Amino acid sequence: MTYQVKTEILGFEDIKSVEFSEIDELFATIKSENDNSISFSLVNPYLLREYSFDLSKSAKVLLEIDESSNVLIYNIMVVQNPLDESKVNFLAPLIFNKDKGLMGQVVLRASENPDFGLAESIGSFKKVA
Repeated sequence: MTYQVKTEILGFEDIKSVEFSEIDELFATIKSENDNSISFSLVNPYLLREYSFDLSKSAKVLLEIDESSNVLIYNIMVVQNPLDESKVNFLAPLIFNKDKGLMGQVVLRASENPDFGLAESIGSFKKVA
């Protein structure tokens, strides 16, 4: 599915739309619609760990999220070999509003989310069943 980028992906401010592709229940990818050479590997954080945070009112407004919205949350993963050494950024989740075709990245405050890191090894988590 194609999503319009409403809040920039850090370091990739020129990306205005992405194509989201789910690989399986744990992994997905997004690819820039304007530059096919830019893609990101994503991981579903809820299958790895307890993961909850407060989404700011401004992010909800930009992404047109309300209590009835169908929302997906993924984190960017830097893939390594072996896969267990891949790093996940839990402090900058990607939020997808499936109903509206909108997405964006939000940056969480580390002081308010001390259990989340910028580069946590995926191998340190056991998949939640």
